[in-house]
Amino acid sequence: MSEQKRAVILVSGGLDSTTVLAMAQSQGYACYTLSFDYGQRHRAELYAADRVSRALGDVEHKLVKLNLDSIGGSALTDMSIAVPEEETAGIPITYVPARNTVFLSIALGWAEVLGAHDIFIGVNAVDYSGYPDCRPEYIAAFETMANLATRAGVEGQKITIHTPLMRLGKGDIILAGIALGVDYAITVSCYQATEEGLACGKCDSCRLRRQGFADTGLEDPTHYLHTH
Repeated sequence: MSEQKRAVILVSGGLDSTTVLAMAQSQGYACYTLSFDYGQRHRAELYAADRVSRALGDVEHKLVKLNLDSIGGSALTDMSIAVPEEETAGIPITYVPARNTVFLSIALGWAEVLGAHDIFIGVNAVDYSGYPDCRPEYIAAFETMANLATRAGVEGQKITIHTPLMRLGKGDIILAGIALGVDYAITVSCYQATEEGLACGKCDSCRLRRQGFADTGLEDPTHYLHTH
């Protein structure tokens, strides 16, 4: 019996990355989950990342500490910048400069250590906030770089960046997760959740999540700070 293929899964504790973890597991991968304490506004998403990793049965969950708050430039890492509670045009202030590039680079390093040739990330080009590092062109470019920059790539062991949610709307993502047994009540998506994981219900992430459940006709299990 051949050894189970390993994969590194980027998990944030939110709806999308939890769905991706369930998808990777359904494809038979031994899943190694990776989260980042990068100086974000709240730790609720880190608790959720650990919670969903254990609930879905990962092999190992690794939390890497970074200090992206030392450079700031985002409402998620600079407490002096308010999180918008209304839709904004263009790339929003919740975009964290180079975040996915940093995250994927560390995931790439861990994948090499594990002998894994597959990395999963929950980026999406349909129901998303306009972040440049969520586009398919970006992922394709990073995958090219990954195969140029690693021993595995040079030795012909292709590294693949999987983005199974790229073309799915939020409702479709939720339905896919429900079909795989995901309990979305244990996830946290809000940009400014409380320490207990209660969602504000007003930020862009909350709006997209709530609309996704509305589109499916399913009950929204999100724990909100205020009832809506």
